[in-house]
Amino acid sequence: MIVLDEPYVSEPLIAWLEESQHPVLDNAFARSIADGRALNLVSSDEAVRRIDAGERVYTNSENALAWIVESAHNESLSRAIGLFKDKAAMRAALAGLDPDLFFKSCSVDELFKLDFSQLPAPFVLKPSVGFCSMGVYAIQNREDWERALADIQQNASSWHDMYPESVIGAGSFILEGYLEGTEYALDAYFDETGRAHILNVLRHDFTSPEDTSDRMYVTSASIVRDTSTMFASWLDRVNALIGARNFPVHVEVRVSDGHVSPIEFNPLRFAGLGGTDVSWYGYGYRTYQAFLEDDEPDFDAAFDGKTDKVYSMSLLNAPADASGDEDFDYDAFLGRFSHVLEMRPFDVKRVGNYGFLFLETDPSTSDELDFLMRSDLKEFLR
Repeated sequence: MIVLDEPYVSEPLIAWLEESQHPVLDNAFARSIADGRALNLVSSDEAVRRIDAGERVYTNSENALAWIVESAHNESLSRAIGLFKDKAAMRAALAGLDPDLFFKSCSVDELFKLDFSQLPAPFVLKPSVGFCSMGVYAIQNREDWERALADIQQNASSWHDMYPESVIGAGSFILEGYLEGTEYALDAYFDETGRAHILNVLRHDFTSPEDTSDRMYVTSASIVRDTSTMFASWLDRVNALIGARNFPVHVEVRVSDGHVSPIEFNPLRFAGLGGTDVSWYGYGYRTYQAFLEDDEPDFDAAFDGKTDKVYSMSLLNAPADASGDEDFDYDAFLGRFSHVLEMRPFDVKRVGNYGFLFLETDPSTSDELDFLMRSDLKEFLR
């Protein structure tokens, strides 16, 4: 069962839904994106019946979570959604896995009353419920702290213009110790027994410790092969505490000296805004199909002949001083790259970004990734 919702559904997902005739909730958004495609739309009553019976369910967007929780009567599913989505609740549930990590939750009113001198910098400040790094700040010193509070005051209302409260909950925040190490994003799911299955691993690269953007995620045969066993084992430990079943998650973690620490869990979906399609462009398998049909990809076959290839997905965030009224020169931007797999333009005022770029690079074109990660994109604004 699939529930589609705003703001975006990718063409590979739509094409697969038409080809497979997998059931899709008949709602206004699904009808709007069908556009003559023969999707297998099912009524709300039928969708609820399927979800309540335990059928696997996947969403393209966290906007769909509210309908599932409010309409279905699958208590196990609703509990897992609520726990995974609430960063504070999840951190508390997994406290035993990182007992020495500083963690504090507070309301937005309490946030502005905190005494910075009593806080153990460095730490990360972020909404208890969030999406795409909105409202996430790396705090190294008092100047960072004051800048973050000012930004929250100025921009919190605009976050809600783009996403509902269930996706961006700027009414409460968490502070947690800054995690050292390499950051990764996992597309994974728990099967009917609760065992974890890894569908893709992406390394999340940054330009500096202060960088919190979603500009650079890369995957390769070596990244997946070198880390998937470690991450599956760690997710098994996580789920021994949570108890999710038949449940997809997109997870962000940091790894230092072999120790995995969670950053956040995103329930009932894989990489957002269609980012999970990087596995389709790079390796020829669909993560959502693998989950819904319980058919894990054959990594050996998927990686055959691609050992020197790197596949990246990049969210093109706007410069801090951009108004949103500028035109983005996609042709000039794409001219900087030798092997574009897909460019998905977004309405920056609606989504908060200019689009999603998917690339293939190899050792001879690796400098393209450095440019992409470090460019502020101002040269492409008109």
